[in-house]
Amino acid sequence: MKVLFAAGEALPFAATGGLADVAGSLPHAENANGCDTRVVIPFYSDIPERFRQNCKFVTNFFVPVAWRNQYCGLFEAEVEGLKYYLLDNEYYFKRQGIYGHYDDAERFAFFSRAVLELLKHIDFKPDIIHSNDWHTALIPVFHRVFYSGIPEYAGIKTVFTIHNILYQGKYGTELFNDILGLPQWAFPLVEYDKCLNFMKGAIVSAGAVTTVSPTYAQELRYPYYSYGLDRILLDCSYKFSGILNGIDTVGYDPNTDSCIFKNYNAADMSGKAENKIGLQRMLGLPQDKSAMLIGMVTRLVEPKGIELVKFVLEEILTDHVQLVILGKGDWYYEKFFCEMQKRYPGKLAVRIGFFQDIARKVYAGSDVLLMPSKTEPCGLSQMVAMRYGTVPVVRETGGLNDSVIDCGSAGGSGYTFKSFNAHDMLGAIRRSEGAFVNKPYWKEITSRAMNTDVSWGKSACEYTALYKRLIEG
Repeated sequence: MKVLFAAGEALPFAATGGLADVAGSLPHAENANGCDTRVVIPFYSDIPERFRQNCKFVTNFFVPVAWRNQYCGLFEAEVEGLKYYLLDNEYYFKRQGIYGHYDDAERFAFFSRAVLELLKHIDFKPDIIHSNDWHTALIPVFHRVFYSGIPEYAGIKTVFTIHNILYQGKYGTELFNDILGLPQWAFPLVEYDKCLNFMKGAIVSAGAVTTVSPTYAQELRYPYYSYGLDRILLDCSYKFSGILNGIDTVGYDPNTDSCIFKNYNAADMSGKAENKIGLQRMLGLPQDKSAMLIGMVTRLVEPKGIELVKFVLEEILTDHVQLVILGKGDWYYEKFFCEMQKRYPGKLAVRIGFFQDIARKVYAGSDVLLMPSKTEPCGLSQMVAMRYGTVPVVRETGGLNDSVIDCGSAGGSGYTFKSFNAHDMLGAIRRSEGAFVNKPYWKEITSRAMNTDVSWGKSACEYTALYKRLIEG
């Protein structure tokens, strides 16, 4: 089975968030499961030079973007056995930053059309084109309108995955003719609530639609979570499902991770205590083994539940705990936590920014990872934490609900709370504190967390089964 995996970003070339992790690891797992999956992304100028040097120029062709014909250069690269196609146009992609430009609609309309034009120039005809989030949402639309009747494209099916429904690719209808260049009969495919909505177009046009966890798939049927697309998802519920993400368990492995202070594994976790001491020392916290160290690796924005932490922060810090926060986001939250760090030296350590090296030290050195998200499509941090033997405290939403079993149940690997309420969160934290002081019981919990299967293996099997169903009709 041949799969072309299209995304706006993918590790190791370009990354701004979890989508890049998925695009860089799920195709590997699919290939291990018998597929021939390849990845296609834009050839951004931000791609580090060490990766650009390994990209080989193949050919160039022209891509229709409404009334324009735009140049597209094709480059190939292979990383750890996975083939990448990188599509180049300096007008669209030679600029600082991947997203957030005034002409993103045109940039990613070009890229989506270029992905389909690409197939005329490579010796690879996919059975499935798997597009992801709004950046590649026009691929199923363009395929349906322009390519499905061409013999060379016969039999190709499209799959679309929603990673974060907040970002839908919404633009004014004046771009329909000038940017998309679709025939007038196709206007209803992409029009929604009096504007163009790229994600809506993908949902109605793709052969199958997925999202990144079963719980999130259920949540998206309700207006509270769907940002207006619940009506479309309910109409398309026959082809909509949720498949839980995994993580790259080779890249995230405490036994080999060179970023942490001391390597360890599930059979011998003695090194985890050294990581805690190392993290405390690095951040200027007292080197106190008896204090439960709570870590947060997060964006400092409202959907991540930061308001809950702010509301009961001083109550948390009255307990025998230390709190480490690594992240960046809204200026208001950054300023608040930096000020509170000054008021609670030795109890609270805050680092503004995201640094992969420090993040891994937080995962390895913390006793608990706090993740009180208001919404969380899947979440990767709780899975990374479990991989490092750190117990997650999470709200029961999206992928957090699907990946963490509360210790009140058999086989528990963390602590959960239901309501988006600060004191419910505090209750879950204090339940974890009660377990932490019972060292034999805490050892059982950390062992269960560390032995939880958070790999892509099961998810890759579910994706390949979905692909097969779609191909077989």
